[in-house]
Amino acid sequence: MKTYSARPAEIEKKWILIDASGVVVGRLAALIATRLQGKHSPQYTPHIDTGDNIIVINAEKVRFTGKKREQHIYWRHTGFPGGIKGVTADKILDGEHPERVIVKAVERMMTRSPMGRQRMSNLRVYGGSEHPHTAQNPELFDVAALNTKNIRSRA
Repeated sequence: MKTYSARPAEIEKKWILIDASGVVVGRLAALIATRLQGKHSPQYTPHIDTGDNIIVINAEKVRFTGKKREQHIYWRHTGFPGGIKGVTADKILDGEHPERVIVKAVERMMTRSPMGRQRMSNLRVYGGSEHPHTAQNPELFDVAALNTKNIRSRA
């Protein structure tokens, strides 16, 4: 018996819509990363992009557990000596681009390689409830219904 290896012509990519309102960031990112890589599918092949296209809406309504919303710091570097800058998750979610929290969480779960970057291009995150991908007829994937821990947060 031979090991199955998918070919690019055999891959059928689905479009999946995820509503992130009230969902915990880390659990959401883990599910998205698994779907982007195609590990949920029996035809998973490491060197072929077998993952789905994922649309995430309501990124501004995502939750953190504990005090992470006020205390978790996202670091970046300007490229100049002493140019390290940090911003809390609270400021990012209340700011102009709240979708960056989800993108960064998923990006850090993917491999840092050309294949990982190609798979990340299949992720589309929107802060509000509207998206321009209605023509693709995405299937709704209810993350909140999978596990009660997916929607828990500090009261």
